[in-house]
Amino acid sequence: MRRREFLGATSVLAAWQIRSWKRVAARLGPPALAMVLRGGRYFTAGAWRVGDVGIDVAGRLRFGADLQGGEVIDVSGLVVAPGFIDILADNSTDPDRTFPIFEKYKVADGVTTALQMHGGSADCGGLHARLGSRPHRINYGFSTSVMAVRGRTADRSARLRLVERNLAEGALGVSHSLEYQPTPFEELVRYARLAARYDRPVFLHLRYSDAERELAGVDEAVRIAAASGARVHIAHLHSTGGTFHMEEALRRLRAANAAGLVLTACVYPYSYWAAYLSSKRFDPGWRRRFGLDYGDLTVVGTGERLTAATFPRHRQRGTLVAVPEGTMPPEKTWELALREPFCVIGSDGGIQGEPRANSHPRGAGCFATALRQGIVTGVPLEEILAKMTVLPAAVVSPGLAERGVLEEGAIADLTVFDPLTVRGNATLENPNQFSSGIDLVLVNGRPAFWHRQLAHANGRAIRY
Repeated sequence: MRRREFLGATSVLAAWQIRSWKRVAARLGPPALAMVLRGGRYFTAGAWRVGDVGIDVAGRLRFGADLQGGEVIDVSGLVVAPGFIDILADNSTDPDRTFPIFEKYKVADGVTTALQMHGGSADCGGLHARLGSRPHRINYGFSTSVMAVRGRTADRSARLRLVERNLAEGALGVSHSLEYQPTPFEELVRYARLAARYDRPVFLHLRYSDAERELAGVDEAVRIAAASGARVHIAHLHSTGGTFHMEEALRRLRAANAAGLVLTACVYPYSYWAAYLSSKRFDPGWRRRFGLDYGDLTVVGTGERLTAATFPRHRQRGTLVAVPEGTMPPEKTWELALREPFCVIGSDGGIQGEPRANSHPRGAGCFATALRQGIVTGVPLEEILAKMTVLPAAVVSPGLAERGVLEEGAIADLTVFDPLTVRGNATLENPNQFSSGIDLVLVNGRPAFWHRQLAHANGRAIRY
């Protein structure tokens, strides 16, 4: 499925019907099933069904009546969904050391693939080489991080060569955080043109997040897409670009897509953002820009409220702090965005430490929280699931070409959950908590999380 087909879909449900794996299934031949999930409810080919879902010995999906396999698991009353795909995971701080913790909490939230398209690496080939020899609970992949590349050299030509080398070595796209590292527009276009040449997306944290200027950041993303021909994805639109003017931000993106450009976005299902105090977001003037004060900032992982006296100390440490709940009212921000076919779920988070990380709860609970919010607010389950599976896969297509769908012969990344009990449990005080209602997670055909226990490490690298 090409990106323009994705954006042209009349609804998210249409995207579930575009892909077909019949050619793959024919090549695989008669199935020898290793596992059968019996009696669950699943959505495929535009309709909900109840029946057997089989996983063959090659880790591929099979469907039919009364399937038989080496292990039959009763999942009656549960939903069998494609494994959740987090395209905005963030574990760029010392990933060689922290990835086991990161993957542990992701898989417990139903995530089978976590791609670090916000952050990433300046050395994607080297990172893949180091991580490739170690077991992984979920599938993983990286963008080439312009922030990290620019931190290595001041020479623009050298920067471009390094970005291109990363793309040639399998990076899934180009990412940059303009608010945290302001960069000239002309330089950004050069990176985007490289991404377009390699048919990879550009992931942007926009330049502005305050009420006066946030729409200028949206306009800049549109200009980059127009000048480069690249697919441009806006990270966490409701916290950077649409916090105060979401309706207008969406109108501008809608118009850009209608004009033939390709712009997508993601949001996370929380009404508050978090950022490191050492970032430019908290440069002098932040209280006026955001209408907040010191006492509105909470240290994630402890619950400590800041004061004018403690702010400088935490800023020097680079502590992650969260703003109050309701800072981004759902009905005015991310709920509006999710109505658009070009907007998906992305966590913008990870867990990098234990027992209590200084990390936004979205890192461990984004997807279960999104399901609960969708169910509570009456969003059809198939629609919210599409925003977590097939549509995110399409944003980084074709790298995830056989994941995110329930079709004969597709890769068996699956998340089985209870729609009555699913919810995220991570909090500001304690982000390190498994989600509830996630019963079984299969990665490449093998259980990775089962009965709230970690199981096999069967994840693979996602790269070009």
